[in-house]
Amino acid sequence: MSSSQTVQTPALFAAARRLGAHLVGGDEVAAAGERELDRADPVTGEPAWVVVPATDAEVASAVDAAAAAARAWRRTPPAERAAALREAAGAVRAAADDLGALLTATTGRLIGQARESAVVAADLLEEAATTGLGATGRTLAGAPAALDVVRREPHGVVAVITPWNDPFPTAAGLLAAALVTGNTVVHKPSERSAAPGWELARLIAGALPAGVLNVVNGDAATGTALVADPRVALVAQVGSTAAGREIAARVGARGGQVLLENGGKDPIVVDAGVDPAWAAGQIALGAFTNTGQICTSVERVYLHEGVADDVLGELVRIAEDMRVGDPADRATELGPLVDEAQLAVVEEHVSAAVNAGARVLAGGSRPDGAGCFYPATVLDGCTADLAVMTEETFGPVAAVTRVADFDEALRLANAGRYGLAATVLTAHLAHALRAAEELEVGTVKVNAVFGGAPGGSADPRRDSGAGAGYGPDLLAAMTVLKTVHLEATP
Repeated sequence: MSSSQTVQTPALFAAARRLGAHLVGGDEVAAAGERELDRADPVTGEPAWVVVPATDAEVASAVDAAAAAARAWRRTPPAERAAALREAAGAVRAAADDLGALLTATTGRLIGQARESAVVAADLLEEAATTGLGATGRTLAGAPAALDVVRREPHGVVAVITPWNDPFPTAAGLLAAALVTGNTVVHKPSERSAAPGWELARLIAGALPAGVLNVVNGDAATGTALVADPRVALVAQVGSTAAGREIAARVGARGGQVLLENGGKDPIVVDAGVDPAWAAGQIALGAFTNTGQICTSVERVYLHEGVADDVLGELVRIAEDMRVGDPADRATELGPLVDEAQLAVVEEHVSAAVNAGARVLAGGSRPDGAGCFYPATVLDGCTADLAVMTEETFGPVAAVTRVADFDEALRLANAGRYGLAATVLTAHLAHALRAAEELEVGTVKVNAVFGGAPGGSADPRRDSGAGAGYGPDLLAAMTVLKTVHLEATP
């Protein structure tokens, strides 16, 4: 297994090995803070780069710049704002190879997936440039001699806080929606993917007037200073449930608004009568893609007892055949976890499940050698009280519970404190319709763990967050309504 430091990363990564700058008012400003965050290479475990978090004063300066730019950007014609996003999309698309290599080197994402995620980011910027020119309000049926309208207006300054596991699409979707609707932004990428987040935001900001998009690098302390600023009208955060709850409390206490997409513990229900090989492929795709580090990864598997043995046989074969190694090697199918902290969570959940009686059918233990690697793991006989069935594992673990019928599967799938997404594999239309009606999640997927048309929203529930996630509904959430009644003078 070769080191990820052999990846042909762009020159920008050499500078990013010490990320000591912020983007404020169109200028890259050297970081003034004395704190440093050390990050390790997920393949070798060796120290790889340093992030210098923004101080409270630097955060305030970024908000100053966004506030100063807000009036002019709000008054910029929507078509011009959309044109800027299209220009940004072109820049991101042209840099997709470099961005992908940087994401691979910093988080361990497979190189092909990493590049594709940059392309998706460009797509999202272009999508917002089109949909953002849609309806901006409505006319009301008032008195004949008066005009009554409802206007959509930007919030003003928006804080966008994004995660490390899929930073390009997540940031691009939120930034595009905020910007095209006339808001200015202060963006804080996750410290775990600071360099990729920084480079993506710089590319987007390059197509915008100074101060419209500002970037502060840092950790939770940086984010706390940002969301506490009373000039920030809306905070859009994708990340952990704990962080989301803290943000909601802080922002709500000062009268601000939040959009949150937080943790998930997504179930997949496998009904009787499905093809075992196909079902196993869907489970593996959902559980093992990006080493299980996707918000909507499959983490709970409910198998109808009529197909359980056959599905598990196929799933174990897939897990055992997966090639684990350097994420920069295109032959690799399973890369490392992002860091030792995440690896420790996975090990703890699997160990607790085994100690409680779950059976390891594949994987189940950390391999010898350097890096944050963990094999594709299949656990059978998992009970509802285990952490691997109740808490976000965020690793390549398919935790399986056998069920007697579809009713039991739906009941268990609905259990727990999360409500992000769920998948149902079934050949029965009646079961598909029941799942769509009864599953208390933001997204229900039938017969496909990933996919979906652009423009759909995904409003998470319970501990998974609140507020629109995509499409026209997200655009609407980035605005506030104002009703105007107009009459002529006598």
